[in-house]
Amino acid sequence: MTTGNGRPLRIQLWSYNYDPEPTGIGPVSKVWANALHARGHDVSVVAAHPHYPEPNWGTRILPYREQRGPIDVLRLPLWIGRATAAERVRQEATFMAAQFAAIPALGKPDVAVVVSPSFPALLPAVVAHRLRRTRWVLWLHDILPDAASATGLLDEGGTVLRLSRALERTAYRHADKIVVLSSAFTDNLQAKGVPADKVTLVYDPATREPRDPVVERSSPTPRILSMGNIGFSQGLAALVAAFESDPAVAGPDVELVITGNGLAAPDVKAAIRTDRVAMLGVVDDDRLEDELRRADIGLVTQHHDGGEFNIPSKLMNFMAYGLPIIAAVNPHGEVARIIRASGAGWVVDSGDPDALPRVIAQIAADPEDQRVRSLRSRAYAEEHFTVDGFAERFEAVIDDVLGRRVVPVAADQR
Repeated sequence: MTTGNGRPLRIQLWSYNYDPEPTGIGPVSKVWANALHARGHDVSVVAAHPHYPEPNWGTRILPYREQRGPIDVLRLPLWIGRATAAERVRQEATFMAAQFAAIPALGKPDVAVVVSPSFPALLPAVVAHRLRRTRWVLWLHDILPDAASATGLLDEGGTVLRLSRALERTAYRHADKIVVLSSAFTDNLQAKGVPADKVTLVYDPATREPRDPVVERSSPTPRILSMGNIGFSQGLAALVAAFESDPAVAGPDVELVITGNGLAAPDVKAAIRTDRVAMLGVVDDDRLEDELRRADIGLVTQHHDGGEFNIPSKLMNFMAYGLPIIAAVNPHGEVARIIRASGAGWVVDSGDPDALPRVIAQIAADPEDQRVRSLRSRAYAEEHFTVDGFAERFEAVIDDVLGRRVVPVAADQR
């Protein structure tokens, strides 16, 4: 690990999502900004008007500035809508247009960090940093062209996807460094011709800290928690249907609690047949804290057809709370690799939803195994998903981009 030479930097974060959005990239970007500020840097943020996962903050037609804690945030207007593919494209296009309009007012930072998604916003990022001749880091949370094709959001042979792939190549070429959150992302980019030394893996941190001491989790009738975005890429509806199909398999007293919202929420709701599944919608921070405290197991789900486009941030948060994980995911993907490396849970192939209740039955029959995996989960989070470690690794990337002198950090300082 490395740190910089101590000179504070002016760092600009371009992030479509930001605080006060409660799930997804927003909390991660907030943690990033506050952590880099705490390390002495002058951090500012360019973000869209808050809108995710639900448009609970009204609308604004003009840009405005606000202070979120110690961070100055420039908010850009947005034509909000996610119900259809056309609305989602329109929403992101308005953010892209607003970013182009804002370029003259953004000044010239020492370095910028640009979060994707929003994917169309990469175009003004490329243009702005060529005009300003500033260094920039692409922070890749989703590989959007691949994800849009795999989920059917965009037609593989269509014009929009073709243009998206051209923009993807352009962004990869012009970014000084690319930070990814999965080794699968690294493989994906290298297969597309991105040089290996341009890509750095930095796992997202846990964005929540337990308010109370973490307990060892175990129960013969476990309470399972799923939280966050409920999109099509989670594949949650098929898993809920499988859980509901035969209560005798998973155990009649096992509960599944779902918080959050998203485009696939109606499908998930339609799959619920009994009171064994509770769908709470978006909950406030106190209620979410209570659900995390009461849960015995965290459920992380990802639909897959051979690809992997993101790592759910809920994984890091569940592990920070000492929750053992059921990962219904691609068994060859990064989430599965983390679960196996940590010994913190169980992997289920999300392509076989009926395997989920069978695995839950096995888990319920062995509370001691739950307890052991709970301890491993918390230990792995403390080693890999802390905010300090995350900020240190990201600062090292920025130092490298700027050619700053970097010095080793002793093991006892990490």
